[in-house]
Amino acid sequence: MNQPLAYVHPQARIAKNVVIEPFVNIEKNVEIDEGTWIGSNVTIMEGARIGKNCKIFPGAVISAIPQDLKFRGEETTVKIGDNCIIREFVTINRGTKANFETVVGNNCLLMAYVHVAHDCIIGNNVILANAATLAGHIRIDDWAIVGGLAAVHQFVQIGAHSMVSGGGMVRKDVPPYTKGAREPLSYVGVNSIGLRRRGFTNDQINAIQEIYRIIYLRGRNVTQAVSVIEADVPVTPERDEILTFIARSTRGIMKGYTRQPKNDQ
Repeated sequence: MNQPLAYVHPQARIAKNVVIEPFVNIEKNVEIDEGTWIGSNVTIMEGARIGKNCKIFPGAVISAIPQDLKFRGEETTVKIGDNCIIREFVTINRGTKANFETVVGNNCLLMAYVHVAHDCIIGNNVILANAATLAGHIRIDDWAIVGGLAAVHQFVQIGAHSMVSGGGMVRKDVPPYTKGAREPLSYVGVNSIGLRRRGFTNDQINAIQEIYRIIYLRGRNVTQAVSVIEADVPVTPERDEILTFIARSTRGIMKGYTRQPKNDQ
């Protein structure tokens, strides 16, 4: 339903049952699939590809050009999957020639004031809480949760089923199935509650916990811990996902928590 007070470029490709509220601006080279609702005062710029049954709340800006001084106007996109909820004043920038696309998967929730910069790749069922901020080239795997006001450094990777605390400064990669908290952001355990909610068995969770004991609690560096895991821990999909994540990490994984000495003054 095209609202008469909205502007939709004649070259935009909008499914017939998309609802567009007043004062929406949709530019050319935009595609919006069926069942999606676009709230008032949303701006959808060139290069947006939005899936089915999404809800985009007032004030969001989708597919603005990157905030990257190296951007030279190349044709790039923002791809948003099906069943996503994008709350008020979320901003999602399109890609650069480094990756040519910014991607948000299916069933994601981006709460108010979230910012997703250029070339980020966000998996399925990801939650970014209010005012979480992603710099460029970040990868977030399926089912991860990033707390409100967290700031994630460019090129960081956040693994599947992990959880980052609100207000966290994420400078290092966050391995799958873990919780990151404190300052500097550190390993504080396995996301066991989240894993149980998603159907992981106690045996699976215990095996994951044992892997992270080897990495964080046995006095080994990461290279030594990986060698022990490869030699001694039975092969499972979870074990292999952790090892693959560590192998592809370019920034290094977050450290284990060490208690800071108290200041006597």
